[in-house]
Amino acid sequence: MGHIVIDVSDVVIRFAGDSGDGMQLAGSLFADMSAIYGNSLSTFPDYPAEIRAPHGTVSGVSGFQVHIGDASVNTPGDFCDLLVAMNPAALMANAKWCKRNAMILVDADAFDEAGLRKAGFKTDNPFLELHVEDRNLIVAPITSLTEESLKDFGMDQKAVHKCKNMFTLGMACFIYDRPLDYIYAYLERKFAKKHPEAIAPNRKVLQDGFNYAANLQMIPDTYHVAPAHPKKGTYRNITGNQATAWGLLAASEKSGLPLFCGSYPITPATAILEELAIHKSLGAKTLQAEDEIAGICTAIGASYAGDLAVTTTSGPGLSLKSEALGLAVMAELPLVVVDVQRAGPSTGIPTKTEQTDLNQALYGRNGECPIPVVAAHSPAHCFDAAFNASKIALEHMTPVLLLSEGFLGNGSEPWLIPSMKDYPVIQPPFAKSLPEDGKFRPFERDENMVPKWAIPGQKGFEHRVGGLEKNHRGVLASDPATHQLMVNEREQKVQKIADFIPELEVDGPASGKVLVVGWGGTYGHILSAVQKLREEGVSLSRAHFDYIYPVPKNTSEVLHSYEKLIVCELNSGQFASYLQGLFPDLKIVKVGKVQGQPFLVSELVEAIKKEI
Repeated sequence: MGHIVIDVSDVVIRFAGDSGDGMQLAGSLFADMSAIYGNSLSTFPDYPAEIRAPHGTVSGVSGFQVHIGDASVNTPGDFCDLLVAMNPAALMANAKWCKRNAMILVDADAFDEAGLRKAGFKTDNPFLELHVEDRNLIVAPITSLTEESLKDFGMDQKAVHKCKNMFTLGMACFIYDRPLDYIYAYLERKFAKKHPEAIAPNRKVLQDGFNYAANLQMIPDTYHVAPAHPKKGTYRNITGNQATAWGLLAASEKSGLPLFCGSYPITPATAILEELAIHKSLGAKTLQAEDEIAGICTAIGASYAGDLAVTTTSGPGLSLKSEALGLAVMAELPLVVVDVQRAGPSTGIPTKTEQTDLNQALYGRNGECPIPVVAAHSPAHCFDAAFNASKIALEHMTPVLLLSEGFLGNGSEPWLIPSMKDYPVIQPPFAKSLPEDGKFRPFERDENMVPKWAIPGQKGFEHRVGGLEKNHRGVLASDPATHQLMVNEREQKVQKIADFIPELEVDGPASGKVLVVGWGGTYGHILSAVQKLREEGVSLSRAHFDYIYPVPKNTSEVLHSYEKLIVCELNSGQFASYLQGLFPDLKIVKVGKVQGQPFLVSELVEAIKKEI
């Protein structure tokens, strides 16, 4: 009897194994293939926090979760329909994420006595020990089958074992009715130049995995997720870090300024620097500096010289950049600082996601040092967030902090490739003519409190730069009245940015009992939780902040239209406390999580229900 193909609206697959098992590649290929097929999707790569965790241990497990659907997909999914566990440690770490009716595919060859003990199992039956014996278990000798598949290629055992991920990917493609053509094309592109001999064995093992699954009695059904019907246009699957880099390049194009990025590599932000380094043809200049301080200082120098200047980092690097950030504020130079947040403090859990740098972004500098703060809310939105942060920096002569998160930077989703004609021209306030008296005043301001940007080398526009306080003429001034005036004006300049950003939008009734509030990467999880509650008959509204400082002009009006605010964030309540400080009379409930993991939709549903 043949397999029955069942149409389903969405599925969640989690690939997990040791760091060297190729699970990130298998997962990303499955995601890219599904994007090309037309599915909506969201992914969540989950890297081990230790660089070289012992082989076969739970701390060394690397995972990649992909959620595909025939309609809008907003999260990587709470629990999975298929768990691929390449060793006992991967099963130990991930069995808790399986749905009640999930399939669990394991490599039987890895489940020997040594592997079970290393993973922490106390018995010889890991499924019974983890209480997943009632799931659809597919125990396949994947290592042996890969060796058999490739026995005629003359490869050494290490090279053969590196192909196990392709065997399991072939099985997953059969189970979820995915065509193999995309992966064949990927293999051709990846290996054609340097390792053409690797194409044939990878193709064969992928096909053999597909065929093996087709012949298995343990897989009675296969599943088909139809393409989604998104807005017409050209899409590609994109990670948040890629989108951030491209958004910066778009701002470079629209401002007519070359892009300079001075950065120091740091997880999970390094990919932005790497992506920009590819695009020298678009005028991008990149410098891998010797440390975080050098990174931002080179960027400030590039800004002074007239470039769109960027530095990228994560929380620990932002700490190191704080003194130089004060210099950029005092010198009133445009600069975009991207913080892809991770679990802290200190080194913390560097590969895990959090939103715990908000207070640092708002307040983490000496003196009165106001800096606009913008947040991205999804991998694709990182493009617009980076573009808008650049526009604010260049047009308002200020550093801007763009907050992303590891979940966004490493995660991916389909992105509708925009037309650049739909993006506004960026118009920096360049100093072009001297006043009638011929004396340039570097800190004299326009109606939006913005000073002129005088590029070095212009005759008559010479002025002093540095971190010491100055008056409007650019002359050093330490008298009390001047310092008070300049502090006030720098703050007013930032507050005026509220006139140039969109108003806060509300999803749901414009007033009522409860408003669910979020910022940054909680967007999809809060949206999904609110939709689920609405399906259960609960009436509530939702608002999401992409602009943190200053807040949109209608914020007070919106927030005061509800009896209670439920603020959900991946920290201990930093944004909730910030809003409470701005509007002390609001009734605010904090829903926080600090586990290095995104919210589960089910967690938010329960937390909101409790408050309703």
